[in-house]
Amino acid sequence: MSDDDFAPVMKDTGTELVAEAGGVELMRYVYRPRMPAFEGPKPYVHPLRTLAGDVVSCYRPHDHRWHKGLQMTVSHLSGQNFWGGGSFVRERKEYVDLPNVGTMRHEEFTAPGRERLTWHTQAGEHWVDELRELSVGAAGPGAWALDFATAMTNVRGEPLLFGSPTTHGRPLAGYSGLFWRGPRAFTGGRVTAEGGRGGPEMMGEAASWLAYTGRHDEVDRASTLLFLAEPGTAWFVRTEPFAAVNPSLAFHEEVELAPGATLRRRYRVVVADGVWDRERLAAYVRDHPLGPADADAEDGS
Repeated sequence: MSDDDFAPVMKDTGTELVAEAGGVELMRYVYRPRMPAFEGPKPYVHPLRTLAGDVVSCYRPHDHRWHKGLQMTVSHLSGQNFWGGGSFVRERKEYVDLPNVGTMRHEEFTAPGRERLTWHTQAGEHWVDELRELSVGAAGPGAWALDFATAMTNVRGEPLLFGSPTTHGRPLAGYSGLFWRGPRAFTGGRVTAEGGRGGPEMMGEAASWLAYTGRHDEVDRASTLLFLAEPGTAWFVRTEPFAAVNPSLAFHEEVELAPGATLRRRYRVVVADGVWDRERLAAYVRDHPLGPADADAEDGS
């Protein structure tokens, strides 16, 4: 399918946004999820598919039931956990199940693909107002792109600290923010990154883009996912024991957000049929740069 032939249609079921193109359901963005409170209820994308129809996301795996395809989430936020599951506790050097798992609630769509959400702690305190934008576009032959932008405003009345297990004492576990869990068949896949780098050694390293290539069970095909983020982003990435990619909000150091201030991030996820080599990945990034995170800001903060 060429860029000229790519004509996505977005349908709203009342609980999900469903994107389709060329007779293929590309993704379901579930904005009114049903899940246990311990899993940190929040919107997520699953299934995520290539133009060939191959699924490139994993939902609620047995090892981490709070992993839901592709989702925006925060593991440590001023002592609260919007990720789901246990929280890493520095003093105990282990994960502990605490009464601190919050919820990200869909409030409304203010325009097509533009969503307003609120974040609430398990105790019911309203800490964050979020504006989120999702759009689907062409990305060349055999590929499409999901653009994801977020603006998170602190409404708590005191500073918010965005962190991760690494900022709380666990080395090389800096996951926080937009997180993708790949299908089990993608375990042991290939990681390619900016600057001639790649492999699981990219854990905690800074780059503006990173790609993951995996092979599918049942069909003789492979797929590549290319993630674009702002320059200097530190990446959480695993190929073993499962496939995962996260351009982290706070891998090595906490990010403080003052009362009333807004933290903005913009990402792109290119979902491609086949194996994209380094040259093709770099050419796409060069020819399709990611815009600034505040390009479409409306609140002036």
